Amino acid sequence: MNRFASYLLIAVVAALLFFHSLGRVPLFDWDEINFAESAREMIETGNYMQVQINYEPFWEKPPLFFWMQVAAMKVFGVNEFAARLPNAICGIATLLILFGIGKRLHNERFAFWWVLIYAGTFLPHLYFKSGIIDPWFNLFIFLGIYFLSRFLSAKEERQKFMQHLVLSGLFTGIAILTKGPVAALVVLLSYGLFILFNRWKGWVSIKYYLIWGLIVLLVTMIWFGLEIAQHGWWFVNEFITYQIRLFKTKDAGHGGFLLYHFVVVLIGCFPASLLIFRYKNQLHENKHHQYFRMFMIASLIVILVLFTIVKTKIVHYSSFTYLPIGYLAASTVYGIVNRTAQLKGWQKFGLLFLGIIWSILFIALPLIGNNIDWIKPLLSKDAFAMGNVEADVDWNYFLMIPGVLFLAAVIVSTIWLQQKKVQKAIFLLLIACIGAMQVLLTLFTPRIEKYSQHAAIEFYESLQGKDVYIKTLGYKSYAQYFYTRIKPNLRKEAKDENWLLTGNVDKPTYFISKNTFEKEVMSKHADKLDVVGRKNGFVFYKRKG
Repeated sequence: MNRFASYLLIAVVAALLFFHSLGRVPLFDWDEINFAESAREMIETGNYMQVQINYEPFWEKPPLFFWMQVAAMKVFGVNEFAARLPNAICGIATLLILFGIGKRLHNERFAFWWVLIYAGTFLPHLYFKSGIIDPWFNLFIFLGIYFLSRFLSAKEERQKFMQHLVLSGLFTGIAILTKGPVAALVVLLSYGLFILFNRWKGWVSIKYYLIWGLIVLLVTMIWFGLEIAQHGWWFVNEFITYQIRLFKTKDAGHGGFLLYHFVVVLIGCFPASLLIFRYKNQLHENKHHQYFRMFMIASLIVILVLFTIVKTKIVHYSSFTYLPIGYLAASTVYGIVNRTAQLKGWQKFGLLFLGIIWSILFIALPLIGNNIDWIKPLLSKDAFAMGNVEADVDWNYFLMIPGVLFLAAVIVSTIWLQQKKVQKAIFLLLIACIGAMQVLLTLFTPRIEKYSQHAAIEFYESLQGKDVYIKTLGYKSYAQYFYTRIKPNLRKEAKDENWLLTGNVDKPTYFISKNTFEKEVMSKHADKLDVVGRKNGFVFYKRKG
């Protein structure tokens, strides 16, 4: 297959996978709706420098990803498809980049395995059909590390040597503009661990560190510098303060146990997470191969350790690990295919065990959906959950077939592994995983969403375009902003819950709470509020008068 045809094949298949049903499901609270709303508010206000939410400064993130969403919304309108489109494009770009790097590092066969493993691993596949920042953030960090490895392994080629250094700084700087300074921290810590792995070799002249740092600084000044010049230090100072706070404190609703990220990566990165350990002879590696492999191992360790230390536990935080895991898994599979590596018994068992767990999940979802009364006793102490499962969701038993087929693929691949038909076994398992993710995202997720938030979003959409106030009570959400399409220039008092509840409001005012909070709301404000509806655990109110 010629070079152009290989890239074209990957791009077409990736587009089919990642564009399919992209806007079918409403955006999910918090992150998807948060980011889409910030992009929408940029369009509404024309302020593209400062990120906002509810037309107030939102200093948690830099603006680059929101600019991507703005571009998509300008073309396709303010909707779910446009909010998720940047990551679908990132999915295509990532697979093409992995193929190109894999081909340069080893050969086209290795590159195809790397692409297939990354596309066939659950969480990476899911993220490319989401509206969150991390896919682009991770790709830019990965490129920063990749070019740093090339820089260190090509010091004798002076021109390319400097080119790789510049590209490493460039992509690291772009990563900072995408999500924040943790990008530089990941690259630098990975470099430090690389030096340790390389027996303290890998140090360079101080001038190269200064050049790299200067490039990173210049790139980030595209936003930080202009923001400071236009509005002073306040916004940037709040942004940096927030980044520091994330490391020191646990965000509300985002705690977790110590090994949270290890468990997430093990289960969510099936099957690649079980293939990263390679036994027997290693691949034939030159200096560049060795350096890149060490960087991948170093960056994997850095992410898992760093975000184990960080008190806030969010699944996105360990998402960069998907890239080194994909490379290490591809190295294992390629080595097995070429009989220079082998799988251990525990890896085969792990693939079977986790494969069965995922199969049970895929089968159980439609089974329970058709028999929702089965789980009600388990939810009896949670009134909101009980309300959720009262949603009218159309399940049928035919939806169990994909789970049964996935289970069959897991079992057949295990048999083939035992028969040493490793290439066929891994290929079948990866194709089954790709198919399973398409089923999950196109058939199951829309139904699951109807239990979780759909009633609230329907309520917001019923108010879309109307001149009203809308506020949640007792819980945090961004959905009311995006799905009612609130306009800027609201009265200052309209952002004050107490004023909306008791003040002299000048337009129809609506509230929404979970049913667990209804008693408290009505005990305090029964004279001011009428309940205008209840649905699936949510209660809807309107100000009297």
